[in-house]
Amino acid sequence: MHELILLRHAEAQPAPPGGDDDVRRLSGRGEQEARAAGTWLRKHQKQPDRVLCSPSERTCATASLALGELDRMPTMQMAPEIYNATPGELLALLDQHEDANTVMLVGHNPGIERLVALLVEGRSDEFRGMPPAGLAVLHFDGSLEPGNARLDAFWSP
Repeated sequence: MHELILLRHAEAQPAPPGGDDDVRRLSGRGEQEARAAGTWLRKHQKQPDRVLCSPSERTCATASLALGELDRMPTMQMAPEIYNATPGELLALLDQHEDANTVMLVGHNPGIERLVALLVEGRSDEFRGMPPAGLAVLHFDGSLEPGNARLDAFWSP
């Protein structure tokens, strides 16, 4: 893997009383944010070969709307292990996809923001935050290891 695109889900509606967190839908603003993320990806010629997505409603909708803005829509793979994952668990998942040149992972905080810190800084205890629909584009010259990534771009709506 040479490039990793991390996308946090866009703004979601609150869970209904007694409802499950994983069925939260995007708000109207969230739908706009997801499309804007896709427009940014297209404008900067970022085309993932493989997309790994948490199965929650809000991440699937974010991924679908963002990828719909690209010239070529890659296949999206559901990865249940993304939901509530630690940076180490996300890294283990990414290890299974090192054969792809550009991987996009669509998930949740705090896992996404801590993964950025782990890959760029080498530790996940200090992180700056990842807003809804925020994108981080990481580049690897070598192996997928903590502290071995370069942050090429960060975007938020």
